[in-house]
Order: sequence, then structure tokens, then C-alpha cells
Amino acid sequence: MAATPSLDTGDTAALRAVPQHIIEAWAEHDADRFAEVFTENATLILPGDVFLTSREEIRAFMREAYSGAFKGTRVTGEPVSVRLLGPGVAALVTRGGVLAPGDTEPAPARAIRATWVLVKEGADWRIASYQNTPIAAA
Repeated sequence: MAATPSLDTGDTAALRAVPQHIIEAWAEHDADRFAEVFTENATLILPGDVFLTSREEIRAFMREAYSGAFKGTRVTGEPVSVRLLGPGVAALVTRGGVLAPGDTEPAPARAIRATWVLVKEGADWRIASYQNTPIAAA
């Protein structure tokens, strides 16, 4: 069995910073900045019937969501696991969720665990695939 690749300190920090880029873009309700963290052909899967397959679909979805369902919200997410899967490919798991106005942590109904597949493009780590799952039972 092949040894699991290890991360150097710089890549670990860069990977752990990806959720922070999303948090900052969301705080500004900036769909362009949000989408730029994704690869051109990224996949975004959210609870319900959200299945997006490109940066442009993600950008359009978030632009609409920021003026609708996500208006006035923020997000939070802390990495709980970071693993290098191979050269330039990593898996990140976070715990967080959507914060309604005035919230300091997600309400149980909005708490999620998420899986991020990240790929290195040049010097940057970008999201190739993202999916989240509610923590609380429906």
C-alpha cells in the first residue's frame, strides 16, 4: 500500500485558509469573489436540489441567493480535517453553518459538516468540489 502523502506547513496553512476566503466573500455578499475560489468546472452540492457544475453557475446562484434566501446572513466554518490525497489534491472537512443576523454560531437547523475537494492551480488552492450535510436530524 502506498504511503499517504504529507502536507508541508505552507500547504496546510493555505488549505485551512480556503474556508476563510469563502467566509469573507459571503460577509460582503460578493458572488464574484465567492465564485473565484472555485475551479472553472467545480461542483457545488447543497441540501435540497442544488447541484451546480461550473464557476459561472455558482456565481449566478450566489448572486441570486444573496438577495433572497441568504440575504443578511454570514457563514462560519472551521477545518476539522485536512488530508493530502495526492500531488496537488486535498480533502478538507469543516464544521460550521449559516449565521442569521445576530447569530454568533449556527442554529442547530443551520449547522453543517462539509467536504471540500481542493486542487492546486498555480500557487492557489481552489475548490473543485464542495458538498455539505446538515448535522441536526430533520
